[in-house]
Amino acid sequence: MSILLATTNQGKIAELRLILGKHMIDVMGLRESASTDGLETGATFEENALLKARYYHKISGMPTVADDSGLEVEALGGAPGVYSARFGGPDADDASRMEKLLENMKGLPGHRRGAQFTCVAAIVWDGGERVFKEGVKGLILESARGDGGFGYDPVFFYAPLGRTFAELTPSEKEEVSHRGRAFRRLAAWLSASGLLDTPRSGDRIGTTAD
Repeated sequence: MSILLATTNQGKIAELRLILGKHMIDVMGLRESASTDGLETGATFEENALLKARYYHKISGMPTVADDSGLEVEALGGAPGVYSARFGGPDADDASRMEKLLENMKGLPGHRRGAQFTCVAAIVWDGGERVFKEGVKGLILESARGDGGFGYDPVFFYAPLGRTFAELTPSEKEEVSHRGRAFRRLAAWLSASGLLDTPRSGDRIGTTAD
């Protein structure tokens, strides 16, 4: 079984191949020359995930999966939310986005540092579409810890394991993360649905199995 994953983010591709591979589902990512820039115009994670999945399903003809995920901080009114990847401006990298987040939360006591990672995984195919939404709660630390993961993982402290997401192994993170939870539900549904039992053709523009 094969699906197209509408992202060029290598961290996401690696995580999702780990999750979906357990269900014998092959994941094809977009080529580096492809992009989802300009597609995330929705006001919610659900809208953005579906916009990306619909766009690349139309191009490729394959069952296409996309996710939109982000960090929602209670003290910031849910920000950065759907703007998590664009927090700090279009040229910001992970480090500068974390720096801006920590600056905005400077001086906040522990009980006001609650946050949630949210993920919506969407799949679009010839016959329809579905979304799967999951979240995981944690605390934003005052400084980064750990060298793994990506995005805001180094400052997101997950109390049940006593570590940040960046301090977890890939398999540990997959078990507890918002993305892991959402995509396990999607994978289980795919396995039960029979959607991918019959090979489907498509021009697969902008895709790679690498």
